[in-house]
Amino acid sequence: MAEVFFWCAALALVHTYFLYPLSLFALEGAAQVFQNMRKMRSGEAARTGVKAGPLPSVSLVVAAYNEADCIESKLKNSLALDYPADRFEVVIGSDGSTDGTDGLVQKCTDPRVRLSPAARAGKTTVLNRCIPSAHGDIVLLSDANTMIDADAVRKIVRHFEDPEVGAVCGKLRLYNPTKQDYEESAYWSYESLIKMYEGRRGAVVGANGGLYAIRRSLFTQLPPSTIVDDFVIPLRILESGYKVVYEEGAVAHEETTEDYGKEFGRRARIAAGNFQSLRLVPGLLLPTAGFAAFAFWSHKLLRWCAPALMALALFANLFLLDSLFYRVTLGAQLGFYALAYLGRSGVFKSGAAKKATSIAYYFVTMNAAIAVGFWRFLRNSQRAAWDRTARVPTSTST
Repeated sequence: MAEVFFWCAALALVHTYFLYPLSLFALEGAAQVFQNMRKMRSGEAARTGVKAGPLPSVSLVVAAYNEADCIESKLKNSLALDYPADRFEVVIGSDGSTDGTDGLVQKCTDPRVRLSPAARAGKTTVLNRCIPSAHGDIVLLSDANTMIDADAVRKIVRHFEDPEVGAVCGKLRLYNPTKQDYEESAYWSYESLIKMYEGRRGAVVGANGGLYAIRRSLFTQLPPSTIVDDFVIPLRILESGYKVVYEEGAVAHEETTEDYGKEFGRRARIAAGNFQSLRLVPGLLLPTAGFAAFAFWSHKLLRWCAPALMALALFANLFLLDSLFYRVTLGAQLGFYALAYLGRSGVFKSGAAKKATSIAYYFVTMNAAIAVGFWRFLRNSQRAAWDRTARVPTSTST
């Protein structure tokens, strides 16, 4: 029985982190081969491009809570986006800000900007208020501390010419003003690659809050207790049968925090929201959802189970030490956790050893945050209202 538990846990972990991405690569390769064969048999000429239709109206909606230190930069960035002024607006939904954020928005005289203030009630309440009242057919969602490349909006909205597309995720690039190489960058690049290949299947399972867009007509009111709105909104659209795609050319930039305690808390909050989301998108748990269900189980559900799977693999391995193979697997697991400990202690200051220990530490703390988030979910102790993440004061621009 210990052997069964060990292999179930090990294979589930290998699938979610390695086999699932490989399956996406294989599916993309097979799809390309079949497409080429179909063109050869039919004599279809290569497409030279699709004639673009009229640009849709776009509303950029930003939920803001005490963002006085960056809201002016956000407005300047938003108004500089390459999109027709008569088809673009910026809606700042203030969630009871007390630091002067509202006054700074009101100082902006550009008629494309409007403020929607209300008492503090959480980001979900802001979106429930601002998205339905937006004037644009397409609603672009972003965070106050996220700066968007000028051509991103045009690249995103072109996907909505396909009536089957309900949401489009942009590419978020994280940067650290004091470190060129940091733990989250490698993992974020890995996640972005998976999203890109999921997008080619029309099934990106969750967006990043920094940059994504939806058809306003597809938005449905969220329960006020919703914790991870940027995960639930596109998943509901996917569940309803629309495609959720990824546009790697639409780029936004966001600074990471140096406060690792708050970063751990942010991850735990997201994890609690992830478990909460299961009751909001039940259709994606069923095989009738097709590839979307496969992606949801492989990319998300098994990831959320990773802390339990890691513990199960280690515990089961302890009962299998009469075999050399299992003594080796136990040594490999303990060695990995030793690397994580070294990463936490900061023994190595540079080089490959520093990178290996940092990645191990990041992986372990990420899964520890998932475990904490699950406990908060069980206790229903995670509040929906969010606190802004502390950022390093800097003049660095990206």
